[in-house]
Amino acid sequence: MRLIRLEGKNDKVYTCNVFLITGEWKRLEDVNTLIDVGADPSILETLDRANTGVGKRKVERVILTHGHSDHTSILPLIRQVYNPEVLAFSPYLDGVDRVLSNGEKIRCGDRDFEVVHTPGHTEDSISLLCEEEGVIFVGDSPVIIHSVGGTYSPDFVATMKRLCTRNIEKIYFGHGNPVCQGARQQLTDSLRIIRESIRLHASLQKGGEQAKEQDRCLCPPESATVYKGNR
Repeated sequence: MRLIRLEGKNDKVYTCNVFLITGEWKRLEDVNTLIDVGADPSILETLDRANTGVGKRKVERVILTHGHSDHTSILPLIRQVYNPEVLAFSPYLDGVDRVLSNGEKIRCGDRDFEVVHTPGHTEDSISLLCEEEGVIFVGDSPVIIHSVGGTYSPDFVATMKRLCTRNIEKIYFGHGNPVCQGARQQLTDSLRIIRESIRLHASLQKGGEQAKEQDRCLCPPESATVYKGNR
């Protein structure tokens, strides 16, 4: 597997990281795949210069990690120029040819990637995991957490638990630089922080309920009639 990060030239456009995956030897059966397309049309200049194999389309497949515009805006242009198959988890995105399922295996370059539904940033967020290479593309899913206090859905917590058991050595994000060292430990640390956050919120909620109960005991209801005695 070869990985190319496509960078545009327009700093004024808010866009995401766009990754091109090709096969190591760029064979005809390898599937040149874009992970997200972003919002900056100038990435096509970089893409056109990329070595993607003889007799092959530059882009044969596009996988969208979720539907936000900074990840999808130039999809019509990508479709017009390269005519790729477009895959996403959401059935409501324009230009998508096929909807993905959690756990499905998809060929990218010369490797199989597993679709991991990662709800948290959005309900249609997915990650793409290749244990053979030890890499995962997470889009904007908040899999690295640094501080206690956030709130997390049960589905996201369950996904994080599963990810902590998988072979992950590198994490590629929709924004910013990848984690290339200690990725598994950072995932484990993030899961610990999630658990601490859940305990914190449970404690605060319990304290709030106890305070409300005390208020009910100390203060009569507003509708109660207060006996004032004889005048």
